[in-house]
Amino acid sequence: MIRRFTCGALTLVFLLCLSACTRSGSRTADEFPREETLRIGIAWGEPNTFNPLHPAPSWPVQQEHTVVYQTLFYFDPEKGTLLPQLGSALRSFPDRMEVDLHEAARWHDGRPVTARDVAYTFNHLYRINPGFPAWQYLSSVDVLDAAAERPRTVAFRFRAKDPNPLMVQHWLTLNAILPQHIWEPLLAAAKGDFNELLKYKADQNPIGSGPYRLHSYSAEKIVAERFDAYWGNAARHGGKLPAPRFLIAPIYKSNDHYSLALQQGRIDAANTFIPRIWLKARKGVRAWFDEPPYFPPACMPTAFINHLRAPLNDVRFRRAMAFAINYDDIRELAVSGYSVPHEPGFILPFGVEKRYFNAEDAKTFGTRFDPERARQELAAGGYRPVFRDGELIELRNAAGERVPTLFIQCPAGWSDWESMIRIMVRGMRTVGIDVREQFVDSTAYYRALPLGDFDLIIATPSPVPSPAEPWARFDFVLNSRDWAPAGERMFTNMGRFNKPGSPEYVPRFDELLARIPIVTDEAERAALYRELNRLCMELQPAIPLVYRPKAFYEFNEKVWAGFPTAANPYLPPTVPSQGAGTLMLWHLRPAGSPPP
Repeated sequence: MIRRFTCGALTLVFLLCLSACTRSGSRTADEFPREETLRIGIAWGEPNTFNPLHPAPSWPVQQEHTVVYQTLFYFDPEKGTLLPQLGSALRSFPDRMEVDLHEAARWHDGRPVTARDVAYTFNHLYRINPGFPAWQYLSSVDVLDAAAERPRTVAFRFRAKDPNPLMVQHWLTLNAILPQHIWEPLLAAAKGDFNELLKYKADQNPIGSGPYRLHSYSAEKIVAERFDAYWGNAARHGGKLPAPRFLIAPIYKSNDHYSLALQQGRIDAANTFIPRIWLKARKGVRAWFDEPPYFPPACMPTAFINHLRAPLNDVRFRRAMAFAINYDDIRELAVSGYSVPHEPGFILPFGVEKRYFNAEDAKTFGTRFDPERARQELAAGGYRPVFRDGELIELRNAAGERVPTLFIQCPAGWSDWESMIRIMVRGMRTVGIDVREQFVDSTAYYRALPLGDFDLIIATPSPVPSPAEPWARFDFVLNSRDWAPAGERMFTNMGRFNKPGSPEYVPRFDELLARIPIVTDEAERAALYRELNRLCMELQPAIPLVYRPKAFYEFNEKVWAGFPTAANPYLPPTVPSQGAGTLMLWHLRPAGSPPP
């Protein structure tokens, strides 16, 4: 049964933030007519919260998904440009960025979106959010036309000590703006405590500014319904409504279930891993390209290493693990060849980042699949594996003590990541490293990652399209300025590498991270990136595994047509609720109907 939403027995605070009750109750199939419903394969795990401040909310309010809560701009990674959303103009200055809001922007309750909402969101809600590090680079977010009846201009002022225009642009495209008149009383009721504020699930008719609203949810699916009074229909789309009335995210248990549903036309688009997609073409399944690599690779799934646990705090042990991994097997078997050959380090050796990649350094300092080198690193660190009948029994350290079995973690059902881990485990155990797979519920995974509750865990540095790359990828792996001990949340450097004040601390990492964003000379920037990448290859803070798209993008046009492709790249390859892909909702049309 779909969870029932009621209006009774709400506190005064919640009465302030609720204008009506979300429709719910039992749903029959014809209440979501297939010809009016776009079904998206994007949800994992039973819904837990729709609070956009939560580190892991449910669809459709995850970071970068903008159908309910909107950001100031979209980022188009294919073109490297910003597209207007709530913001209509962006101006850059040495000490700040200024944003003008669209004059027509409105909240779902009809109130105008103003510069005060933007300033309140950043100054109060994001300022207390430990997972939002903007305030190490921002000094203030100010309303510039405060005397106006409806102020529309806001300034993002850089900290003089740590300016970072790259990341300010990143947050303008990634962080949702929230209505002050809703969240101010909620924050007051929580007495300014962010953890208390996170207890608000925001599932009772939440107020956003986007083209859809949360309709209902259950353990089987989440439903969003089109908000026909959305301000952007007239202001951005010539009065046209998004084509689907309903967006539904069915909740399946694995990539295989999503693959089958896509082939059968039970979902229309997905961002899940589907192996050997060329075999699904006869069922109508398509991707961005019609030939290898099918998806544009843009990021690096990486094994994060917990540096607070022995022997993972030993660089020789870390490099032994990296030398033991068969990266070609990961590319060919785990991700179905949706990639190009792996190179060491954290810079993509293709595309716009290629100018920063140094092949000589990668050959000299990098770790590649080399089992003999892995054994040499183990021996040099004093580690001695014990085999019996060809099977690894245990690993002992230099003191003769048994090294506890290590586990590599990822969400259960993420079949490509599960395959990566099996390949890693096989390679490591072959050379004598006692490691096993650990596949967990996605909710447990998202809890463990920021808390440091893992030995090794697979995650993607800089997982969303960003105008700040490759800097943002290095920052995700290395940033030690917001250091927190295990058990407290860190949202970058979850492996807790390079602890400030420790004997192993290398200050040059932080110096390079601070310098690169403000460099204007391209030759100097390339030299700084080369040094940073070389340090990473030498000290192996984490292990990049393969290249893959930021998000997979597949579709089936049995019900809906008009999805963008490399042959018709009117939007980037993302599902139609994610980033600039949201604009696709105004371009889709019923299957069989002629293109406009």
